Amino acid sequence: MKTWIVLSFLMITGITCSNHLGCKDLDSNRNHLTHEKSPYLLLHSKNPVNWYPWGDEAFERAKRENKPIFLSIGYSTCHWCHVMMRESFEDPEVAKLMNETFISIKVDREERPDIDHIYMKVAALQLESTGWPLNVIMTPDKKPFYVATYIPKNTRFNHKGMLELIPQIKKLWKSQKGDLLKYADIWSKKVKVYGTSVSGDDLDEPTLEKAYQELSKGYDPQYGGFSVGRKFPTPHRLLFLLRYWKRTGDKKALNMVEKTLDAMSLGGIYDHVGYGFHRYSVDREWLVPHFEKMLYDQAFIALAYIEAYQATGKMDYQRMAKEIFTYVFRDMTSPEGAFYSAENAESEGVEGKSYLWNISELKKILSKGELKLITRVYNINSMGNLLGKRGEWEKGVNIFYRTESFKKSAQSLGLNIKVFKRRLDKVIAKLLKIRNKRVLPHKDDKVLTDWNGMMIASLAKGSRVFNEPLYAEKAKKAADFILQKMDKEKGLLHRYRLGEAGILAYADDYAFLIWGLIELYETTFEIKYLQKALELNDKFIKHHWDKKNGGFYFTSEKGENLLFRSKESYDGAIPSSNSLAMLNLIRLARMTGNTDLEEKASQTGKAFSKTISVSPSSYTQWMVALDFAIGPSYEVVITGRKDSKDTKDMIKALTKPFIPNHVVLFRPSEEESPEIIRLAEFTKYQLAINKKATAYVCLKFNCKEPTTSIQTMLKLLGVK
Repeated sequence: MKTWIVLSFLMITGITCSNHLGCKDLDSNRNHLTHEKSPYLLLHSKNPVNWYPWGDEAFERAKRENKPIFLSIGYSTCHWCHVMMRESFEDPEVAKLMNETFISIKVDREERPDIDHIYMKVAALQLESTGWPLNVIMTPDKKPFYVATYIPKNTRFNHKGMLELIPQIKKLWKSQKGDLLKYADIWSKKVKVYGTSVSGDDLDEPTLEKAYQELSKGYDPQYGGFSVGRKFPTPHRLLFLLRYWKRTGDKKALNMVEKTLDAMSLGGIYDHVGYGFHRYSVDREWLVPHFEKMLYDQAFIALAYIEAYQATGKMDYQRMAKEIFTYVFRDMTSPEGAFYSAENAESEGVEGKSYLWNISELKKILSKGELKLITRVYNINSMGNLLGKRGEWEKGVNIFYRTESFKKSAQSLGLNIKVFKRRLDKVIAKLLKIRNKRVLPHKDDKVLTDWNGMMIASLAKGSRVFNEPLYAEKAKKAADFILQKMDKEKGLLHRYRLGEAGILAYADDYAFLIWGLIELYETTFEIKYLQKALELNDKFIKHHWDKKNGGFYFTSEKGENLLFRSKESYDGAIPSSNSLAMLNLIRLARMTGNTDLEEKASQTGKAFSKTISVSPSSYTQWMVALDFAIGPSYEVVITGRKDSKDTKDMIKALTKPFIPNHVVLFRPSEEESPEIIRLAEFTKYQLAINKKATAYVCLKFNCKEPTTSIQTMLKLLGVK
């Protein structure tokens, strides 16, 4: 009991090597991370801490030397991970203590989300708030007995530091190891229960209503978003609200979406010079960002703007989505066409440094007229616009943000909107050129299958909604790269970098890539993408399906044994694999007529329904899937000649209105046995009428009369 009290106290208060104690096998001042592929792990490869990658070697050594494990989980664009590295992991005094006391393991959470999910659940049980870096001290058999986020080098403000914490852990391990092992067993059992999903009946329409009411209560009517503190975009909430508006006609739901997207586009969370969104804002107004940029944010936020454009027709939303794509193509795309993961929040050790400006610098770069324009539009001033906004900002530092629309700014300057935008674009291009000469944030250039799947989906949808072939070509190039490099005979792989693909795929990889391939098929109608989506879905079910309770395990049956095999359901910064898998299963079932897939979708929903129904606003990607499942939802087959105008016009007419719950197949009329029949046998008899492009529309398993009229087709789809 005494040990548990000491450990509880530590958990509450604790957010040059010795040649004979763990550093004798270091090679040229490097540790065991030297040959890793992860940019994050390589950043730590010259630390005096004798880091190991996660693997048998580290755990066997811990058992052999009777030492606990110090597990540190982070990622390359994590600001506080870098702070802790500079303060502690690069410090010889701290490193000496760590090497004497622990076998230390470094994990990139983006490479090994399976490990991160397990120990983040431990943190959620023990800490008031969670995040990264995540530091876990555990037994050699992977059972945790201490967890913390950022730990300073020295104790300050009752926040226990590494120099005080490590000796206490060392003493406890030596004198009360038995109690620590019991404590670790208790928490391992608790986290296993905590990570178990609760099954129930099918979710229903009242669940959608409850999710909407919960979001309404948490909505910030002044600035948009769903908190009064720091704000994350969480675009899947907006995707659900758009569907709720479509279902009910509730204008408040649409207003919540528009207000949030408008505020995000004005604030400093958006990079007005280089485009793209930062990860979150630290304030209510979306003004001051946490400066890292993540690929998944670009994909999902762009998707929210695309669908908002469909719902409202507002060109500002189209512009925002296109600017996001411009950023991704310019800064986040590999020579082979795949997409990189992220950009760091800091450069030269200072968060946001490359993004900030002062008046004296701008005066040297811009003419008086250009400076007047920028000052007016982006609230630049000589004192700096960040004073008092966050921490200790340098006097005179400015971030670009707007407080009004371009139209209002143009009017206040007495300019025609087209002239205004032309001048503004010219100045922004000049500033970007200057900014690119600065020391830029570190780019994490690993390619992740799941995050690429998200970007492929977003680009594919953007291509058909904006009638922009370039986006489809970019999506195809990325998809072809992933399928060539990452889809191997032994199974799908998770990460690619420096010519090497590795790490067995997780549920996220399957779910998001399948989604991307479905969207890509509906944009290009190239049958290979639908075929591959179905093949991957079969593999996904084979290796990840929970045969007893339904739903998908995060790891493959062939994957590593951790404390337990988790199933993820929470829709956080990224939607869960299970919520997206449910939607994929429904769409593939409707596209192929395979009702077994529809049954799998129902079983997936039931596997988590009791958990979801407690607070459905925390599961808004599930609500997107549920909205599709409940309907009305449609299956559309377009039959016609591939290159004929009437076929192209009919397909294009489907993309303009917001019709979220439908699938589309294309059956070429000029082919005697089109390949689509092999995947969707029911299309065999869906022939063109009088050699004209023909639409077959089905609703609730009830097919309507085929039509060659675009207006009739849209009417059947509920478009007024």
